[in-house]
Amino acid sequence: MTTLDAEAVTDHANNTWEGIVPVLHDYIAIPNVSLDFDPEWREHGFMAEAVDLIAGWCRDRPIPGMTLDVMELPGRTPMIVIEIPPAGGGAADDTVLLYGHLDKQPEMEGWRDDLGPWTPVLEGDRLYGRGGADDGYAAFASLTAIEAVHAAGGVHTRCVVLIEASEESGSPDLPAYIDALADTIGTPSLVVCLDSGCIDYDRMWVTTSLRGMVMGKLTVDIVTEGLHSGDASGMIPSTFRIARQLLERIEDSSSGELLLPELQVEVPAGRLAEAQSTAEEIGAIATHYPFVDGAGPTTDDPAEQLLARTWRGTLSVVGADGLPPAARAGNVLRPSTTLKLSFRLPPTADPDVALAAIIAALESDPPYGARVRFHETDAAPGWNAPATAPWLEVGLDAASNASFGQPARSFGEGGSIPFMGMLGEKFPEAQFVITGVLGPDANAHGPNEYLHVPTARKLTMAVAHLLNAHATR
Repeated sequence: MTTLDAEAVTDHANNTWEGIVPVLHDYIAIPNVSLDFDPEWREHGFMAEAVDLIAGWCRDRPIPGMTLDVMELPGRTPMIVIEIPPAGGGAADDTVLLYGHLDKQPEMEGWRDDLGPWTPVLEGDRLYGRGGADDGYAAFASLTAIEAVHAAGGVHTRCVVLIEASEESGSPDLPAYIDALADTIGTPSLVVCLDSGCIDYDRMWVTTSLRGMVMGKLTVDIVTEGLHSGDASGMIPSTFRIARQLLERIEDSSSGELLLPELQVEVPAGRLAEAQSTAEEIGAIATHYPFVDGAGPTTDDPAEQLLARTWRGTLSVVGADGLPPAARAGNVLRPSTTLKLSFRLPPTADPDVALAAIIAALESDPPYGARVRFHETDAAPGWNAPATAPWLEVGLDAASNASFGQPARSFGEGGSIPFMGMLGEKFPEAQFVITGVLGPDANAHGPNEYLHVPTARKLTMAVAHLLNAHATR
């Protein structure tokens, strides 16, 4: 394994990122929320605007032999596809696949008065606004890392960069593109994904597992119109209470434990040891979260905190229909309640089996004969990393030391990246490096989301070192 000139990599990444930050400002200002949150995304044109911005920057990069295509399969969101030939004597028949996405989560309430989702603000090292860290920076970091290999006189094999536009909706368009691009993608030996998180900003963090996901709407109907609560309540049950009863079939409300066996797995011994090792060095990660005064996490044990957010199934109620604003709520027994449910599944749980079990639990034998539906559902797989090859283990530490000054560490991530589950099944022999810049208070999906710019620069450097290590392994 041949190392890169670290100074040349650092200089190129730092200089290039000076020009990337203004482009990310422009990207953040585009409200290109994912298709689930904007079904009329095509008519609104924001997704096309974001694609044009990022593809335009990429096209202008001075990378010899690079080709870029914006694909748009019928009825699908677009995909930026970039092919880069090998450099420095790297193999043309050995492919690295680099992945990111450019669609965004919706606005969410609670932003600071001087911030907003579509108002980019650079405050010290933090670039605030929706999508900069999740995951608009990925295309910029990927190409800059490849350029840094060239600038340092290093080696990389053939590279393919995919930037999709439906990830925040569960990547429904991705399978069609993976099939359409089968010849372009080939059989990658290394997959680099820049859409994950980090526990701190002091080193390169590598994600070893991702949770799966089931989404859907639970709707309970009891009468055909609203009724005076004084006249009807007690005789006619509240749909909200019925929904509570149904949720108790799935979740123990006192502990948060999911009760269906299809939604839990036994945690592998290696992941237990990884959580314990990380916790011993890092401590309790829940201290980073913005609890109200007097509140705290579900457990104070640092290792259990890591496992709770990575290998335990969970249920969150993330939305509701049928509930009027409190200020306008009359004394009415409402006819219907809809709750949007988000289940996070352990990495190795089967999402289709989990979905079937959830539907059966919610819809069977409804209380009071109410009409109950779990509908508009989606299920996506989790992912558990294969064993790390010796060259990659050495390469990760070397890349992190060269870029951050400390060796890399690994941990499980609580979110979902459907692409990884798909690729893990399709390319079982590939090595995976899932990493990212989303620190514990970067607040992806929530208010005041920000990109920590120095970490993005250093991670770009680390990817450059990793590409060279892969090519010279």
